[in-house]
Amino acid sequence: MRGLLSYLVSTDLAKTSNVHRDPHVVAGSAAVMAWFDDGVLDQQDAAEIAAFLDQPHRRFGVQVMRRNKRWDPGAGEMVDQGLVKADVWHCSLSLAPNERVVTDQEWGDIANEFVGAMGFTESSGKAPCRWVAINHGTSTGGNQHIHLAVSLVREDGTKASVHMDQPRSQAVCRGLEQTYGLEELSSIHAARGYERAEPQTAIRQGREMHRVSLERKVRAAASVALNEAGFVCEGRNAGLLMRPRYAKGTTDVVVGYSVAERPVAGARPVWFGGGQLARDLGLGQLRTRWADTALGSMDAVAEWNAAARNQHQVKPIGPHVAGARSWEEQTAVAQRLAERLQSLAVGDHASWAWVAREASGVFATWSAQVEQVPGPLAATADELAKTAQLRDYRVHGAPVALPSLAGAAMLLLAAGSNSKGAAQSAFLLQLLRTVRAIHDMHQQSLRVRETRNLELVFARDLVPFVRDMPEPVLAGTRAEAGVGMGTEVPESVRLARLSFPLPIFGTEAAPRSGSVVPPMIKRNRTYEPQTPGPETERDR
Repeated sequence: MRGLLSYLVSTDLAKTSNVHRDPHVVAGSAAVMAWFDDGVLDQQDAAEIAAFLDQPHRRFGVQVMRRNKRWDPGAGEMVDQGLVKADVWHCSLSLAPNERVVTDQEWGDIANEFVGAMGFTESSGKAPCRWVAINHGTSTGGNQHIHLAVSLVREDGTKASVHMDQPRSQAVCRGLEQTYGLEELSSIHAARGYERAEPQTAIRQGREMHRVSLERKVRAAASVALNEAGFVCEGRNAGLLMRPRYAKGTTDVVVGYSVAERPVAGARPVWFGGGQLARDLGLGQLRTRWADTALGSMDAVAEWNAAARNQHQVKPIGPHVAGARSWEEQTAVAQRLAERLQSLAVGDHASWAWVAREASGVFATWSAQVEQVPGPLAATADELAKTAQLRDYRVHGAPVALPSLAGAAMLLLAAGSNSKGAAQSAFLLQLLRTVRAIHDMHQQSLRVRETRNLELVFARDLVPFVRDMPEPVLAGTRAEAGVGMGTEVPESVRLARLSFPLPIFGTEAAPRSGSVVPPMIKRNRTYEPQTPGPETERDR
């Protein structure tokens, strides 16, 4: 507790990763609030607060222990590091950089409600835990935030439970966002996070984060694979190191996998489990793409074993061959998909995640073929991949049957670096309609962050890419684009506007023709703070 409080009040740049300005208490146990006002805290204050919070722990001599497991990139798996002391619970509540200014009084109310909902106060029916909430200013990334430090030894010496504290805290935060008129994160979708050191290491080495690059390559391999064995081969063809995770005591039952970029000479590979990259890239989710047959399982095990031993592929994937008519066929498939999305229910989360997975896979494959460094196609694939990941697949049904874009991904792989012709432009036009449909789904679901990010990636990344593409040769898509049959298509950017008419182009987005999506409903995002009266518990 002493070390944590010392960090939270420190303004020494040599000791903190963020600039701490004006560290002060905004909420806490009654005694903390009685002793400390909103003045700037120093190290002496931190020591006094820490001693008070630690008092039950020291008085009763209660040790709170937990089993510590951490991901080992070298081993490519979770490693048990044994039991560690865990009598201090630390949590940060943070806002998006563009969020409105939240006052100290609001932060205090938020902290009190959060700690109460997590079961640390008298409202739980048990003895309270001692705690404090400290605001030390906006982070270097522009995020307003507070830190909470809680002693897990209650006033009567019993231990507070933190079982399932991460999902419980997320549920509490979703309610607080509604109560206080803050930007609401999705309770449906959730992308994987990363360790704090990962982006710092990548910047220092002048490269993209391994986790991000690997996710895109694995997603591209899965998009073009016809079965699990093909997935292993496609991943290895893309330069990935792949190794299986076997069921305990077996060498022929694969239950998971890890991947790594091929390292430079003398370096060790950095391994990530498929499920660590993205929720939909775990082996269980990937297997829902392919038919489950006995022969297919045998072929898959053979390829996994070859990959584990760094041997040649058992049944190498031959070159993908694209015919002249193939792009016309795949453009028609993309058009049918876009049309089907007009009537897809907004609440069918499993189907929308499937659509986003298909579109993200196409953009990931395209990026691998034409972008020497991650560019607009990679950025679009990364953003769509967030919608492809459901927070909990168990609560959603199976997706409805929809036209698949896997054939287009195969054609892009076959075309290689020549994947920027007029035929691909016509396909891109239809693909943009799918991106627009995903955007509309988020917009009508009042997901501000997802809507804004898709608009940003389109304006910043896709419009310049579309502008550089050859003019598309349209067949059955002219009417959809507002162009007469047999006439020359104007500039590609105008077609992009027709596919994705967003406010960034100076026009308001309207509901799609025939769409089940209702007009946009704007939420009243105001909050009236309640000033505690003279008789409240907080003042006492």
